[in-house]
Amino acid sequence: MANMQDATSRQLGYEQTLMYGRYTRDLGLFAKTEAARIRRQEEAKKEKNLKLLENRFCTRCCSYLVWAKDAIFGRIGEDWIFLLVLGVVMALLSFLLDYAIAKFQTAHVWFYYELQGQPILQYLAWVSFPIVFIMFSTGFTHLVGPNAIGSGIPEMKTILRGVILKEYLTFRTLISKMVGLATSIGSSLPIGKEGPFVHIASMVANLLGKLIRSSKGVYENESRNYNMLAAACAVGVSCTFSAPIGGVLFSIEVTATYFAVSNYWRGFFSAVCSAFVFRLMAVWVKEEETITALFKTSFRVDFPFDVQEFIAFSLIGVVTGFGGALFVYIHRKIVEFNRKHKRARQFLQKNRFIYPTIVAFVISSLTFPLGVGQFMAGELTSKQALNELFSNTTWTTGQADMDDAEVISHWKHPNSNIYVTLVIFIVMRFWMTAVAVTLPVPAGVFMPVFIIGAAFGRLVGECMAAWFPDGVRSGEDLYRIVPGGYAVVGAAALSGSVTHTISTSVIVFELTGQIVHILPVMIAVLIANAIAHLLQPSIYDSIIQIKRLPYLPDFANFSTKKSYNVFVEDIMIKHVRYLSFDSTYQDLKILLDMSKHSAYPIVDNKDSMILLGSMQKHVLEQLLDSHVGRVARLAAFSEMQRQKSASDNNLAEGRSRHDDSEEITVLGLHPQSNASVTSTSSIKSILKKSKHLFTGSDSGAESSDVSQVDRGSLDMTPEEQASWENEKLQELIKFDNCQIDPAPFQLVEKTSLHKVHSLFSLLGLNHAYVTTLGRLVGVVALKEVRRAIEGSHLYDSSDSEADGVSDEDETTSENSSSRGQTEHELQMMVENKRS
Repeated sequence: MANMQDATSRQLGYEQTLMYGRYTRDLGLFAKTEAARIRRQEEAKKEKNLKLLENRFCTRCCSYLVWAKDAIFGRIGEDWIFLLVLGVVMALLSFLLDYAIAKFQTAHVWFYYELQGQPILQYLAWVSFPIVFIMFSTGFTHLVGPNAIGSGIPEMKTILRGVILKEYLTFRTLISKMVGLATSIGSSLPIGKEGPFVHIASMVANLLGKLIRSSKGVYENESRNYNMLAAACAVGVSCTFSAPIGGVLFSIEVTATYFAVSNYWRGFFSAVCSAFVFRLMAVWVKEEETITALFKTSFRVDFPFDVQEFIAFSLIGVVTGFGGALFVYIHRKIVEFNRKHKRARQFLQKNRFIYPTIVAFVISSLTFPLGVGQFMAGELTSKQALNELFSNTTWTTGQADMDDAEVISHWKHPNSNIYVTLVIFIVMRFWMTAVAVTLPVPAGVFMPVFIIGAAFGRLVGECMAAWFPDGVRSGEDLYRIVPGGYAVVGAAALSGSVTHTISTSVIVFELTGQIVHILPVMIAVLIANAIAHLLQPSIYDSIIQIKRLPYLPDFANFSTKKSYNVFVEDIMIKHVRYLSFDSTYQDLKILLDMSKHSAYPIVDNKDSMILLGSMQKHVLEQLLDSHVGRVARLAAFSEMQRQKSASDNNLAEGRSRHDDSEEITVLGLHPQSNASVTSTSSIKSILKKSKHLFTGSDSGAESSDVSQVDRGSLDMTPEEQASWENEKLQELIKFDNCQIDPAPFQLVEKTSLHKVHSLFSLLGLNHAYVTTLGRLVGVVALKEVRRAIEGSHLYDSSDSEADGVSDEDETTSENSSSRGQTEHELQMMVENKRS
């Protein structure tokens, strides 16, 4: 009874609690938990709002940046941005390369002086240093990018002419060129930087055109791409000498037959940016106090030379003209000896390091300061030698200050004099440079020749100072001879005669920072160029001939009258291989198998021969492969197997129905009797088991065959494949979705050779079709024009057959839209022609 009362009281208390409530510890904990939850929700909401604001802010910032980019590119232009970036990048690369080269050459001299007093060790250090660097440069260049070997200007001249040289403007070649150039010049051999840097600038321009997304559409345009490459050549020269004006003019002279005036501003803008940043870097590293010329001189301005001295300046032009032609001749003969002399070729082919090692050993041994090098300022680097040759003082006795005693000590030996030292320096540097630039490393020729010319000019100036010790009289005043001015004239004249350029006169003005010798320099350069033109091609044209690059020569040895009397019909290939709208895939297969070139003409039909366009070889290969290739064959075989499986399944179903009716009869049931659901299901299970027992092996085989067909592991038998291909090849070619160039370049039969040469050079054509009233009658390619200009071949269609080159080969010259052909293809064509 008491227990019941206690229970009743507890129940009443619980009900009162439910009815009125009470404050307990649980309620306080609940309040705290709920408050914390609400606080967390509010904080999360605030964070969410902040994130939304941040996202909106980022979105707005991105939109503003995109708008600013579009506004900048729209107002300023993509070309300006591209050229600015190109100039700055090339200036940085040039400065870093010069810094590395200076450190390498300083280390070479430092090893020599650190071992002073030990002649044998000095000799070993002096000789081993260049050998190691040249061997490294040779191996690295060969492994990373063999296209980096050589100067680079002849190849760029060919590329700007419209020919495609594969792998020549790639990133691998850029790395190979940079590292190989730094180590080859750092070896202290007479190798220059200007030519390779033109190649480097072209590679940087090509890579920037691919990296800058906003400029991608612009630089996929072929014409604009060549314009930017032309500007890059100017930048390469500009950042080498800090000479933007001379760099632009020099690049035009050495790379372009015809130059678009609209490209001037591109070249000048990028060249100025490059030269400015290049010299600004020298101020930042405290090499210079302000932006000055690279080889600053301080010649007398009020009376720099007398009229009587023009005889000496003209003499410098005459001698350097013959000297430049001789240098080109010697260089070509060295290369021909290495290539054509059987024993020399076999010896050099055993190991690619033998020839560079021998050359580096001989040159470094001859320049050893304790040997012959003491008579030719062997301990000086190229930059130091040029600075001293341009010095404003006269090295003869009585005209030098104490500060110039160290300079004179480099060129005056106790057992000799200044004149003998300069002669030995000129002669030794002359043949050393001709040999060094034939090494399989990145090597330029301009700077070494420039130094040789400066030495010859200095020699003439010192001789003039000795012959006129009191100076030249002008009225009542006497003015002393300035040998440094003669050095400037000689440098411009010899480099101009070797390269066949006039712009070297502008380069020396920007290099020295003075223009007082403009008339002597111009006269000497013109005389030297006139003589060199008569005797030899330029060094770059000579290398083009040596490498057999597909470059169109000028009318130097071809009379103008004769060029107007030779027409396209005299040199064109008349029997042209073509495709028409009534050609079959069999014709296409035969065409691709018989020729290995890159484009083919498309005509209306075989009767009318109306030229409709041309197609690239790779497009035709894709067209043929999509029709009779492996994918098409497997698809056809899969369809055949599917149809065969469907027919087999129909036969199997008919056979199974017949077998099921027989089995039901055997079990005592009529196939059409009305049985219960249970009996029917049991019968179905029995039929299923019996079907599996009787037909399981066949169905298993079919399923395995289908799975193999699905996996594509089966193919037609050789007989089936041949039958299927023959059937497909008889079908007409479907040109519906093909990429056809509707406007290949066309000529008429009476177009003169002079006009053809002008069109090919101006437009960068590689071939052109010859038509009469729209009918295709022939094709003329770069090879025919080149042979006609050289006067070696004026022929008709039978001549080309007799020479071993089929007429059809010329139809496969690359399409005018691609404006190029690979070096390998052209070399193969030349070799076949000669065979």
